[in-house]
This record gives sequence, structure tokens and C-alpha cells, in this order.
Amino acid sequence: MRTTIRINDHLLEQAKARAAAEGRTLTSLIEEGLTILLSRPKDKRPPIKLPLSQATGGVLPGVDLNRSSDLEEIMSAP
Repeated sequence: MRTTIRINDHLLEQAKARAAAEGRTLTSLIEEGLTILLSRPKDKRPPIKLPLSQATGGVLPGVDLNRSSDLEEIMSAP
């Protein structure tokens, strides 16, 4: 299955270098990492209760919350 994810640039470069050094694909490296993580027992800490914002307002004009790439551009704009 194909999907799009956002990964920290430095982490991605490390993963690409590791995959290349091991003669494997980035996909196989990510799959192995997820497999290891998901095979560990789930942490049984109680859930954190986050406060709800009382702020009013809304989305800026022209912002589509369904397009994460647009949101990232807006949030990183000076």
C-alpha cells in the first residue's frame, strides 16, 4: 500500500543512509522499525486529559484543513 508520511529531515537522511549501508530499501527499513515497535507491549500509563481551548475564531480564509501540505506552508511562512 502507498501512503504519504512526514518525517523529520535529519531522521529521514539517517534512515536513507542506514538502508543504503545495509543494501536495502528505505521501505524495508521503515517496515522493520514499525514491526519492532508494534510488537512491543503497549504502555499502560493512564491517558492524559488535555484542556479544551476556549478560544474563538476559525480558519484563515483560503485554508483547507483537508490539505496538510497547504497547512504546512502557511504555518512555516514568516
